[in-house]
Amino acid sequence: MKQAIVARTDLGMGKGKLAAQVAHASLSAYEDASRKAQKEWKGEGQKKVVLKASGEDQLFSLAEKARAEGLPHSIIRDAGHTQLEPGTATTLAVGPARDDLVDRVTGDLSLY
Repeated sequence: MKQAIVARTDLGMGKGKLAAQVAHASLSAYEDASRKAQKEWKGEGQKKVVLKASGEDQLFSLAEKARAEGLPHSIIRDAGHTQLEPGTATTLAVGPARDDLVDRVTGDLSLY
């Protein structure tokens, strides 16, 4: 079991902003998962990987793939209080789910 968090590289987010957006995405997708998946993932150490997306279009394309695969997922939109305009899509989390299922959606992406 793992979770992949995909973050946009085109926004120039600072390290703190990036960390916050990744955390938001991780928790939101976790809440979208079944109780069984949540329990299994937590029991295995909550494996996560953070990956790069080139922009908003890629983020939404990956979200659609996750939806089609029936995987828990969540796109995060920034509130706009600091670095970004309100509503800016920043990150996508896919999973927790079996590694091979998450890889069907995110397996071609580079590490952040």
